[in-house]
Amino acid sequence: MFISKIHHAAIICSDYHVSKEFYVNTLGLPIISETYRADRESYKLDLKVGESQIELFSFPDPPARPSYPEARGLRHLAFSVSSIDRAITSLSAKGIQVEPVRIDPLTGKRFTFFADPDGLPIELYED
Repeated sequence: MFISKIHHAAIICSDYHVSKEFYVNTLGLPIISETYRADRESYKLDLKVGESQIELFSFPDPPARPSYPEARGLRHLAFSVSSIDRAITSLSAKGIQVEPVRIDPLTGKRFTFFADPDGLPIELYED
């Protein structure tokens, strides 16, 4: 088996319309497709992130994330950016609180975190 890339990451949100607004308009991710599945009372929104995708799902009454951020399982979602300063300026102008920039001690690269509407930690990592 040879894995060549990450195809997608799936996120279940508590409020579909709020999360759609955040990922599409705040983060600027283009919509690939949007589907409403009546049998599940669920939306599925496919968003383009470079060569990968995010699948944004809604379900009736999903349980909350167990803890922040150290629960077992997926810890956070990370996006590469060419300029962390420009990304922070853009997010701050949209009312998104961003943590102070840190330096990765292993790579020397700058990174920071912010949260989506459900508190999912999102990392910006400067390439």
